[in-house]
Amino acid sequence: MAQITAAMVKELREQTGAGMMECKKALTETDGNMEQAVEVLKKSGAAKAEKKASRIAAEGITRVAASGNTAVVVEVNSETDFVAKNEVFQAFVQSVADKALAANVDKAGDGENVCDILGMKAELDEKILTIGEKLSIRRFEKVTGDCVASYIHGGGRIGVLVAGNGDASDAAKDALTNIAMQIAAMNPQYVSRNDISADELAKIKEITIDSSLNDTFTLPKPVLQGLLDKAVKVWSEEDVAIYEEKKSNMNYLPNFLSKEAKSQLAEIALADKDAIVENKIFAGLVEGRISKQLKEICLLDQTYVKAEDGKQTVAQYLASVNKSLVIAKMIRFEVGEGMEKKNDDFAAEVAAQAGL
Repeated sequence: MAQITAAMVKELREQTGAGMMECKKALTETDGNMEQAVEVLKKSGAAKAEKKASRIAAEGITRVAASGNTAVVVEVNSETDFVAKNEVFQAFVQSVADKALAANVDKAGDGENVCDILGMKAELDEKILTIGEKLSIRRFEKVTGDCVASYIHGGGRIGVLVAGNGDASDAAKDALTNIAMQIAAMNPQYVSRNDISADELAKIKEITIDSSLNDTFTLPKPVLQGLLDKAVKVWSEEDVAIYEEKKSNMNYLPNFLSKEAKSQLAEIALADKDAIVENKIFAGLVEGRISKQLKEICLLDQTYVKAEDGKQTVAQYLASVNKSLVIAKMIRFEVGEGMEKKNDDFAAEVAAQAGL
């Protein structure tokens, strides 16, 4: 049996990045054969990766890579935020971004084996062994345009790409960088209203109508009064008395009515939905509320966050830079969005381990 020296352990650690005890164990198992020890650690890493597969990795970071007029953003997940701050992990994520940029695939994500698409399984298993947590290459996406810009927020919690056409100047690049910051902060769902499908608009309208009818005291006064005239016929005597006393000031009436009375009023409104929708005043209210929503979810309609007058929209800001500059595509990755998060309960974990 060969003697396992500290120098041998150090050499193996430098080659693989594995822990000291893992290196010593691998060298002992292979009777000091360095090449075989490396293989043992690789296999161990794959086994550990398999063992960790059921664990939740919803932390991590985003990173970007760019070349010419193409850029890519990637998200790689870890189990803890602590690991996300690890330099080894961050360097690995950047290598993923570089691989994704060179790949002949423009987009890959949840439900696909992104790791295999990029041919990085061995590298991923090695990092799992080194870092000691489940890691996952979750997704990547590319943009291409006359000009591209990126922005990383919160140390990598949010990664944004923007592609523009019509101008490739430094001024355009600066403008798109500002827009990328806007996207990180305001999280628009669409570039413009034109990107929203007819079905999605119909869904937004339907939800707006139903929510308005359920919030009866925000309805136009003529519509509300018609509903109240029907409600007093089914309300309790107590609620009718409250209505008669407070109806001169509708602003305060909801504070005094019972929950049942307000629920009945909403039921009447929903039952009269078809007739109310035809009311021009109500239609105007709905259109106004939809327009407000679209200003929040459509990038070009949003108020530009750096607007000096507090009113300038993103569309107006872009036009002030160059009227030919248009947003071709935007991508916003936020770490862990849409994923189940680990809920740490130390007391419960101790109790479970103690069999309590």
